[in-house]
Amino acid sequence: MSNPNDLPAWRSLMFVPITREKFVASAHTRGADAIILDLEDSVPESEKDRARTLIGAAAKEVSKAGADVVVRINRPWHQAFRDIEAAVGQGALALMCPKTESPEHLQVIAELLDAFEAQRGVPHGSTKLVALVETADAFFRFREIAKATPRLVGLSLGAEDFALALAMEPIGETLEMPKQTMIIAARAAGILPLGFMGTVAEFADLDAFRQVVRRSRRFGFAAGTCVHPSQVTILNEEYGFSDSEVARARKMVETYDDAMAKGLGAVTFEGKMIDVPVVERAKNMLRQADKFARRAARNG
Repeated sequence: MSNPNDLPAWRSLMFVPITREKFVASAHTRGADAIILDLEDSVPESEKDRARTLIGAAAKEVSKAGADVVVRINRPWHQAFRDIEAAVGQGALALMCPKTESPEHLQVIAELLDAFEAQRGVPHGSTKLVALVETADAFFRFREIAKATPRLVGLSLGAEDFALALAMEPIGETLEMPKQTMIIAARAAGILPLGFMGTVAEFADLDAFRQVVRRSRRFGFAAGTCVHPSQVTILNEEYGFSDSEVARARKMVETYDDAMAKGLGAVTFEGKMIDVPVVERAKNMLRQADKFARRAARNG
């Protein structure tokens, strides 16, 4: 299980096609916690080789305001191997692995990272992984995939491809059960469940998007990916914590700790009884809010 303190402080991760210079140049102004430099779907086959040569410069550009850099690699091994080789030591915090089929899939990638990090003098284990599960077979291995390697910090269900594999419509109703399964697997492994109860393509109606993300947080999602800058603020607000939420959580913890110090058996807060799970949720919120605050201070 991963150490929660080692997990990235992410609320929003925005996809940027690495070959689109204009998008790369403006990405750092969008406020996303992480920028996903895409080598996969948004890059035509004829451009794959050139795209790899852009990783270092693009990573430097998109991280100017402090965003973490994630590189989405390709799935076919002949492409993935070259993507991994090109990305190590170029400023990427993590690689996003599409169509992850098994724990062995991630373990092979981790082994390649071991070799390339050693070769380039990069500290061992510094290149993290995010896994995308997008097929029916892989769905049944969520638990194993989530615990495949200590490098894994995030897990997500690729809604569009998964829906295609199941011949279903990619909407909140049909995705609810598989996404809940993903959340449970991720939380059991101590890693971040990424996404929301919908698809990454939904951005036209921002009010509706906000409601989807707000509902998704209640299910346990930690952060979400997006393809359009207009979604970033919503993800940051809905997966983050307001000042009033933080203040309330802090007051709850103080009230509980004070009651325990006085030897009281029952604790009330705002007219309701509170017990250990309620207080632990408040403490978890405060820890996460502190990580977001440190990120904001670092990014200045």
